[in-house]
Parts: sequence; C-alpha cells; structure tokens
Amino acid sequence: MTDSKSGLRALIVDDSAFVREYLRDVLERMDVGCVSAEDGQDALRMLQGGEKFDLMLCDVAMPGMNGLECVEMARLGGMLGRTRVVMVATERDHAAIGRMAAEATLMKPFTEQKVRETMALCGLE
Repeated sequence: MTDSKSGLRALIVDDSAFVREYLRDVLERMDVGCVSAEDGQDALRMLQGGEKFDLMLCDVAMPGMNGLECVEMARLGGMLGRTRVVMVATERDHAAIGRMAAEATLMKPFTEQKVRETMALCGLE
C-alpha cells in the first residue's frame, strides 16, 4: 500500500497485471493510495479482513469469481460500506453491468484522462 496525501484508498481488482499497474500509476499521481487484487476472491479476502477503501475499481471479466459476483457478494456481506464502485469493462461486458449497482463504468481501453473523469464523477477528485 502506498501512502497518500489525500488519505484516499483504492482497491484495484483485475486479473491483468498491466491494467493493475496502469491504474495504480494513474491513481498514485492523484495521491490515492492503492492496493491490488488479482481476482474477485482475493478482493473479498481483503474486504473480509476489514480493509476499508474509498474506491474499488473492479474488472468485470476475470477467471474464477468475476467482478459482478465479487461486488454482489461484497455488497450482500456489508463489506463495501461507503466504498464507491467502478466496474472496468469492455464493450461486450457492458450489458451485464446494467444490473450492477455501480457508481460508474470505465470502458477499456481507457486513458488517464478518463480515469480522472471517472474519479470526479464518483466525487473523489
């Protein structure tokens, strides 16, 4: 976990190491501390352990437990609290997200500017 001046913390959940590192780099430039999980089960273990986050960026399509299942289980288990959820998806995943209670969707491929706009949309500027 990287310390942040803003005090904001993000959980990045994605099976792609490249996407996790890209998001971490962008968020850390915004003074957001980051923790990463490789899949939904890893993320749930962190949340069950009591870790608190201001933001969760969760990939939709992951092997094992996908992002939709992860967020649903975390919500049902009361693990998200006030955490804002952003689903990270491709165009083909978009239909499945419609039923998910997320604050925003970040469509792949995305730019640093789009990540910043999504943060602002979530009230985490």
